[in-house]
Amino acid sequence: MLTFFVIIIVIFSAVIHEVSHGFVAYKLGDPTAKLAGRLTLNPLKHLDLFGSIILPIFLSLMPGGIIFGWAKPVPYNPFNLKDPEKGAAQIAFAGPVSNFVLALLFSVIVRLTFNTSSPFLNNVNFLATLIVIINITLGVFNLIPFPPLDGAKVLQYLVPDKFYKLKLFLNENNLYGWFLLVIFIFVGFSLITPIINFIFKIFTGINFY
Repeated sequence: MLTFFVIIIVIFSAVIHEVSHGFVAYKLGDPTAKLAGRLTLNPLKHLDLFGSIILPIFLSLMPGGIIFGWAKPVPYNPFNLKDPEKGAAQIAFAGPVSNFVLALLFSVIVRLTFNTSSPFLNNVNFLATLIVIINITLGVFNLIPFPPLDGAKVLQYLVPDKFYKLKLFLNENNLYGWFLLVIFIFVGFSLITPIINFIFKIFTGINFY
């Protein structure tokens, strides 16, 4: 039952993440996501077979308790943006920001329902805590500067043009980035857990890990 709730939260959090990308793109002048019907919270429009279903279920069966995933990327056309590189960074950054905003909102519920004598409120606290930690994890993870994650697109904009080799590495089509990302998921994930716990404690006042 816990795994079921976690997967549902991961899916809806990933959907909001992707819709945020599309919404910012639309505000910057690109209607691609809107025309594709992707500016909706209907999860059926966003589900990715591997990232939304297979991977979360697979990770739930692995030791360590780390469950995460993603939805189908929302499309956008950089040629519709006034400044394609800056716009791409803004669109990318919107995804993690949406996860942090969700985490912050539900952290209020965590604080209000923490350590009560009510079984109902304890259950509310538990679900809110799951939402907070999952969204912080998604936000932090997506800011890792490995292609094709959002962090790579943001860093690609911030890196000066003279570091063209680094900018080339940060390109979302770089297969080496994918390779490093897969290794990180299974080997280096513990490197970001202190950051996740730090943000979680700031938001809720509680240590998670």
